[in-house]
Amino acid sequence: MRTGRRGLITAAVTVVCAVTVLAAPGTAFASPSPPPSPSTGSAPAPGRDLEAVREKLDTLYRAAAVATDAYNAAEEKAEKQSAEVVRLAKKIAEGRERLAGLKDRAGAAARAQYRTGGLPPEAHLVLSDDPQDFLDGTRRVRQGQHATKGLLGELARTQEDLEQYARDASAQWRKLEAGRKAKASAQEKVEKQIAAAKKLESELEKEERERLAALERRAAQRAQTAWLGSGILDELTGKATEQGRKAVEYAVAQTGKPYRWGAEGPEAYDCSGLTSQAWASAGRGIPRTSQEQWKRLRHVPVEDMRPGDLVIYFDDASHVGLYIGDGSIVHAPRPGRTVTVAGAGSMPILGVVRPDTAE
Repeated sequence: MRTGRRGLITAAVTVVCAVTVLAAPGTAFASPSPPPSPSTGSAPAPGRDLEAVREKLDTLYRAAAVATDAYNAAEEKAEKQSAEVVRLAKKIAEGRERLAGLKDRAGAAARAQYRTGGLPPEAHLVLSDDPQDFLDGTRRVRQGQHATKGLLGELARTQEDLEQYARDASAQWRKLEAGRKAKASAQEKVEKQIAAAKKLESELEKEERERLAALERRAAQRAQTAWLGSGILDELTGKATEQGRKAVEYAVAQTGKPYRWGAEGPEAYDCSGLTSQAWASAGRGIPRTSQEQWKRLRHVPVEDMRPGDLVIYFDDASHVGLYIGDGSIVHAPRPGRTVTVAGAGSMPILGVVRPDTAE
């Protein structure tokens, strides 16, 4: 990364750190420890423990993030299965057309044989005035017999292919229906968790919301400070590849756009929608969800990460950000927030994956 570019990023991150970026109010993923299991319910009574509220909101939005990943995965599978059903339907149509042609040819061969009277070769020899004509005719008959045999074999194979295509299409259709149900179930969970979080936030007084925002900022700052205190930046010397630079530029250009679960831009994004589209803009297709990005992309040590790499968060790989250098990521945090720059260590890091293959 060029020195000027690095200086600009460092300055921007310093300012944002002090004001809004590293600890955007209400950041859903601020707690460095795993949250308790999701639950809903109303906020505590007046005099409430705002730290408990913060943890509860964190839990609800984490649960929504997990459900969003499930929704995105189901949607991706449904798209692939739908495309496969269409492909098989075309195969079936082509097979039926081919089968009809083969049946026409087989019928023509049968009619030709009928016209010869189905006489054996010996009878043709007796009835023939010219033995050479008989021999020539015999060769043609044999060729015709071989052709007919091959035609019947092709007819049988085409019929078998059609039956297999039909079985495959039925199986894909069943998977498609199951995927649609999984998608609907995940959508219901997302909406339930987000609604519960919004309800909890709506019950807070203005002064409480301000205090809660301050708590969230401090939690993010503590996590980032601890991460930087480990000396990790002293070991981060990797420079972006050309593809990585393009992915960073795309992601940074989306800052300020709203988070929306299931969104892949260009108007809004969820966390993995942002990272997958950033790399698509760089010419590299990657998995749609943060969990699949963690499973299928190459893992690299945190101390070796470079701009363009993806930082995966939490034990369940439910969140992802794109590393932009200088200890920072750009990410889509959660509902109610916008795409923003944040400290790479402001959430518990599961690991780092690298979309491009250049060393």
